[in-house]
Amino acid sequence: MTAELVRGQNHPLSQSRLEIRISAGTPVAAAAALSDENGRIHGTEWVAHPGAPVQPGLEVSRQAAADHRLAVDLDAMTEAVHRVSVLLALPAPDGGAGPARFGAVAAPFVAVTGLDGTEVASYTITGLDLESAVVALELYRRQGAWKVRAVGQGYAGGLAELFADQGLAEAAQLASGIDEAVARGLARSVQAPPPRTSEGDRSRQAAAPAVGPDQGAAPQGAPVPVPPSYGGQPSGGQGGPQPAYGGATDPHAASGGPVNYSHPGRQTSAPPPPPSTAPPAQPGQPARPVAGDATGWSMEERLYNQVWGMFEDLARTTAAYRSAVDFAESRMDKELEQALSDPRSRIGGQGDAAREAARARCSQLVDQARASLDRDVAQLVAEAEVVEPALPPAFARWDNPCWHAYRVPMEIPMALRLGDLRLPEAEPIRIPMLLRLPLERGLWIDSGRTDSLDGSFTDSHDMRRLAMDTAVAHAARLLAVYPAGEFTVHVVDPAGSGARALAPLTQTGVLAGPPAQGAAGVTEVLARLTQRVDLVQMALRGGAPDALPPGFDTSQQLLIVNDFPHGFDDRAVNQLRYLVDEGPSVGVHLMMVADREESAGYGPLLDPLWRALLRLTPVPDDHLADPWVGHAWTYEPPAVPHGSEVLRQVLTKVAEARRTGSR
Repeated sequence: MTAELVRGQNHPLSQSRLEIRISAGTPVAAAAALSDENGRIHGTEWVAHPGAPVQPGLEVSRQAAADHRLAVDLDAMTEAVHRVSVLLALPAPDGGAGPARFGAVAAPFVAVTGLDGTEVASYTITGLDLESAVVALELYRRQGAWKVRAVGQGYAGGLAELFADQGLAEAAQLASGIDEAVARGLARSVQAPPPRTSEGDRSRQAAAPAVGPDQGAAPQGAPVPVPPSYGGQPSGGQGGPQPAYGGATDPHAASGGPVNYSHPGRQTSAPPPPPSTAPPAQPGQPARPVAGDATGWSMEERLYNQVWGMFEDLARTTAAYRSAVDFAESRMDKELEQALSDPRSRIGGQGDAAREAARARCSQLVDQARASLDRDVAQLVAEAEVVEPALPPAFARWDNPCWHAYRVPMEIPMALRLGDLRLPEAEPIRIPMLLRLPLERGLWIDSGRTDSLDGSFTDSHDMRRLAMDTAVAHAARLLAVYPAGEFTVHVVDPAGSGARALAPLTQTGVLAGPPAQGAAGVTEVLARLTQRVDLVQMALRGGAPDALPPGFDTSQQLLIVNDFPHGFDDRAVNQLRYLVDEGPSVGVHLMMVADREESAGYGPLLDPLWRALLRLTPVPDDHLADPWVGHAWTYEPPAVPHGSEVLRQVLTKVAEARRTGSR
């Protein structure tokens, strides 16, 4: 029976190999610190954290995530270790994003389990407010036995204050190193889907409506209204329009509160459940999958939520399989160790029999776990087979027949597809990687030299070519899913090396102008876009988003940069960083096609730029992580079928709609 602990309460531990499971509801960094009988940490090597996730007897997650599984082997601890403290910390806010204190998020839940998943003790950390780091619980040695104690000690000064309180001399340096490691991990993370309102509900949370000017003062805690967005964004089909430019807030707004772009008439009630279209399943058989069986205001929203539900289901069933395999292997190791520790079993057939029995039990457990995983994957494959053909163009692959009947849309979709995601244990299933619109962060197509996952070598020239092809495919999809005239693409190609890949964009006439070349072209484009960001920000801060120059282009802007840093001086680099930091909130977005190593001469100056961008690759690479358990997902870029003219045909229709003003 699980012991539900309260602060200060302890409970004995009967197992030495344990798993500590953490559920926080928001991405947190997890660490574990070893200390002596006086509670002092002797050095940074006594702390397992995302930058150094493995220590003797400890393994923690390598990035911030909403869910964590920490592995602990108490038998592997040295005699000097008397305490293992489990630490949680909110990632350092980057540009004001993310919660800065635990009082603003749901109470974290921590459970100590055996390797078979059986809970030994659990603790919900309540009563936190301004704290950004907390000692959740501790495993401690007392008279040769181990116990667990619920601690819940928080620190408003974050990890630096926590480590200093533990007597660590290098507290500030270690805390800074952990923040840096977490920032690198978050830069690789897949954007989390919207939270579910209840178990099994995949609906998107509706935003609270803004109070109109004729409705009196807003209630306490409600967002302060401002004039509507200057963008003139049409209403969407999801119960109201998407928030303009990502729903960003401006701390300098004249109203004194966050800017709210939600429509005053937007519905705030729960979306209706999807209609039942599948016949009842036979007894003992799984239900037949149906496209759009998640909740939502429209079929597009239901499909979006269904795809994210599939992503979450695959993440969790794979995590369960990996945990079961770890348990089986650790149990076999322990049984073999016990068999070898008895001198009588080292000779003769008795020892061989014990070893064979241990291996057989391990194989049986692994086979059972694999059968369960295969059953879940088969169900997801069946679901994908009905969902994929039903996806709208913004969500569909380039080989989907829906592109042959493409028409320029009247409304901005919820999201667009950036490629596919898969896990090595579940090769048959590919999950669409959907990114919400408008874009909240820029994209980085990594053209660095790498080895592909299939073992074939890809040289630097091929990588640059593939990276530009991938960038053009992403840009073409963005142009295709926006209404005519509401998305503008600029290109900076200083050396002209991307001319062949850019041909579909240049020859169809969908670009704002010819690709800028040379240092002068780079300077002109960056100056124009930074001026645009300044103008929009001044209008928003002055409370007059409509007071912009006559003829001002209100469409979303995308800048594609190729061959960085060629053609960039120090001023241009600073302008690029400015666009990355400030641009998305006012509709200016960046797509970098670059090899990070080529800009190594700038040193750490550009580290914030790379972290702010979502890294994608032109070849399959296992570098993206989910927000639940931190799996390393293999990202597969979007591929236009070989010899297909679908991309040019779509761009031709986009260009024609722009010229004629028709849709």
